Amino acid sequence: MYIIGFPLLLGPLVTLHELGHYLVGRWFGVGAQAFSVGFGKEIAGWTDRRGTRWKLSALPLGGYVQFKGDMNPASVPQRQDQVEDATFGVATEADLAEDDDRSVVGTSFHRADLWKRALIVFAGPAMNILVTLAIFAAFFSIIGRPVAADPAETNVVQSFAEGSVAAAAGVEEGDRILAIDGSPVREFTDITDRVVMYPGKDIVLAVERDGERLRIPMTIGESVETDRFGNSSKVGRLGVYSSPFAWQDVGVFAAIPLAVEQSVDMMRMMIVGIKQIVVGDRSVRELGGPVKIAKFSGEQLSLGPIAFVNFVALISLNLAFINLLPIPALDGGHLAFYAAEAVRRKPVGPRGQEVAYRTGMALVLMLMIFVTINDLVSLPFFGG
Repeated sequence: MYIIGFPLLLGPLVTLHELGHYLVGRWFGVGAQAFSVGFGKEIAGWTDRRGTRWKLSALPLGGYVQFKGDMNPASVPQRQDQVEDATFGVATEADLAEDDDRSVVGTSFHRADLWKRALIVFAGPAMNILVTLAIFAAFFSIIGRPVAADPAETNVVQSFAEGSVAAAAGVEEGDRILAIDGSPVREFTDITDRVVMYPGKDIVLAVERDGERLRIPMTIGESVETDRFGNSSKVGRLGVYSSPFAWQDVGVFAAIPLAVEQSVDMMRMMIVGIKQIVVGDRSVRELGGPVKIAKFSGEQLSLGPIAFVNFVALISLNLAFINLLPIPALDGGHLAFYAAEAVRRKPVGPRGQEVAYRTGMALVLMLMIFVTINDLVSLPFFGG
């Protein structure tokens, strides 16, 4: 399952990401020299009438699109007055010849307007976001949305879990939870969203009891929960139960805003998780890389198509989030350069782009090495 799940997960997601770049580039008339499904040596391919080489490569773990004139990963503009030898980000005569390749229909990427280049770059993460929204919307349309069986009782505490921190703090059965730290609670899922990512946090719970509003201070409980595969995670719990849930039918159009809300909540949880790791509230062992993604993809695939597709949506959103970080060599880094160009009314100099790109690549490579080692030591084979 690991061997099948990983390429089945990452291959289509990265290919769709690159397809987003390609389609918007094609829309704006920018030529593409190559579109590869996979990396490495070409196994099979063909060249279309526009001069784009479509190919299947040996390593099926993603893909790439190479636009006309886009000669290096930093997308440094190629200009005749920059012709030098052995300098990163500076065009050689061969680069200039390829930039003006007449066999590829369309303009050079660097000759497109600034706003067009920005949209082409943004289209990759946007495609991953659209994939996530489509999956969540389909789930809501087919399965429905969970709602309280009795809407009037959605925030009413019906019972407590063993060792409940809420019960220990003075919450009683029948109390209606109104707010957490001043943020209103509309339904029980709001409580979960504001608790699960904050184990050990001090909060004030506003409840209604017999028509009286009370403020009850407490500390969110910490719970280490383990799934059937042995994967553990630290989550926050109050230890309260509300009324049972039922599944409510959702129309196709109504499913779209629900999918957006679900995606925004997940993105917020990613940001919170990263912040907690940076400040030390969570262990760096919770960071995952390729090995852990491969492990989880195989496990979710073994649970069936619904679990696997849900995991695809999560990873697709992660890809969009990571790629939009303002780090050179990522899409967000390119967008940062374009933003600077828009403010300065001229591109950042080749030397500046070179330094930023090298620094960004160093950060990305160090992070990749760290999370890969982190993944390996967490495996049972290494005693994790």
